[in-house]
Amino acid sequence: MIVIGAGFGGLGVALSLRRAGFDRFTVLERADGVGGVWRENTYPGAACDVPSSLYSYSFAPHHSWPRRYSAQPDILAYLRRSAEEVRDRIRFGATVVAASFDGGRWRVELAGGEVLETDVLVSAVGQLNRPSVPALPGLDGFEGPVFHSARWRHDVDLDGKRVAVVGTGASAVQFVPRIQPLAGHLTVFQRSAPHVLPKPDARLRGRAHPWTARAARGGVWLAGEALTGLLTAGRFSRGLVAGVAAAHRRLRVRDRDLRERLRPREQAGCKRVLFSNDWYPALAAPNVDVVTETITGITARGVRTADGREHAADVLIWGTGFEVADFRLPMTVTGVDGRELADVWAGRPRAHLGMSVPGFPSFFLVYGPNTNLGGNSIVTMIEAQCRYVVAAVRHLAASGANALDVRPDVAEAFDAEMRSRLANGVWSGCGSWYRADDGSVTTNWPGSTREYLRRTARLRAEDHVLTRDLTSEGV
Repeated sequence: MIVIGAGFGGLGVALSLRRAGFDRFTVLERADGVGGVWRENTYPGAACDVPSSLYSYSFAPHHSWPRRYSAQPDILAYLRRSAEEVRDRIRFGATVVAASFDGGRWRVELAGGEVLETDVLVSAVGQLNRPSVPALPGLDGFEGPVFHSARWRHDVDLDGKRVAVVGTGASAVQFVPRIQPLAGHLTVFQRSAPHVLPKPDARLRGRAHPWTARAARGGVWLAGEALTGLLTAGRFSRGLVAGVAAAHRRLRVRDRDLRERLRPREQAGCKRVLFSNDWYPALAAPNVDVVTETITGITARGVRTADGREHAADVLIWGTGFEVADFRLPMTVTGVDGRELADVWAGRPRAHLGMSVPGFPSFFLVYGPNTNLGGNSIVTMIEAQCRYVVAAVRHLAASGANALDVRPDVAEAFDAEMRSRLANGVWSGCGSWYRADDGSVTTNWPGSTREYLRRTARLRAEDHVLTRDLTSEGV
């Protein structure tokens, strides 16, 4: 068995396999260390907006988090500790360029030409790995440093500089308050204002008792379920979230004009709801301008907006998030009859339970289409998928077959359900990274984590085809 990626998803699969008694697996990681998104994102202030008691594996609890909401170095340290249990099964510097189903097995090609074979293949490459950078006129002519928050240039000194930040999403809300005191002047370009809730963070002291930690985890999970319910139930409940965000904004921003510019125009939850205590104070600082005019281009020494103004800048930082909705994998995946996954998806990614695609036997996606969340911990979803993959491996081992494929009618029914439930939901109401080019919501799960846990609690054998060779007859 081969697992691609050693972030939360890949490590979760590896740890679950080993604890279930399976040891014939290899994790292929292109980098020189584990961590995925938490290894790559090192911008100032990088942290999680889910409390660490829940943003961690339930089967590998950590009782000495320094804060309720841990920062990137502490999360990465946790993943490194967790990985020690399966360190002997991880190959670093192994970049997968292609995978194809051939003769009842998967052939996995690495950069450099090496080919591995496996009966089960798991893609755990994540969603947040391709930075999104707008194709603006004149960008190549900008004279200063330009970088994305996910590729932070720690060698660039921001002290006293004129810094332009494009974007006001989840990353910007964390790094802008950190760089604001350094910059001589900071210009933040906002396309749409986010709903921002207060972040009940706190420093934690000492080691928590296991029972206390379990209770805290359960409490945070229930709070996340409640938030999910508010965001997905209807306009009235979303209005409650918007009301809390508005009160937070009023308390933190005294200037009426600035407060009006920071007022969200979309309903709460349409785009990602953010959590911060220092975002609004940073934007209200005297060395900060918030610009809402549309950017029309980049000049040699600044950013030009639709009103004709050129906003001077020495450094340009993209806080524009990631390309997610198309789920473009970093490798070519070819299934039965030579069909490529990208062609099968044709711009609208879909998978049964977010994990399985017909015609791609014994291939599983972790954190795949329609498994992202708007109000709870993605680690809960990942753990459910890990258990499901283990169940599939057990089923294959017990049956003596070498390939397991989800039935097309089952996958089509699930996809129809997802499209129906998401068509008029909160995430369909505005443009965001949740939506594909055709407007469909390809990233998010429409229900609660409780529902997903129930639906993935067991592998339904009747929903799958077991066979020794799918290459001759197709599916």
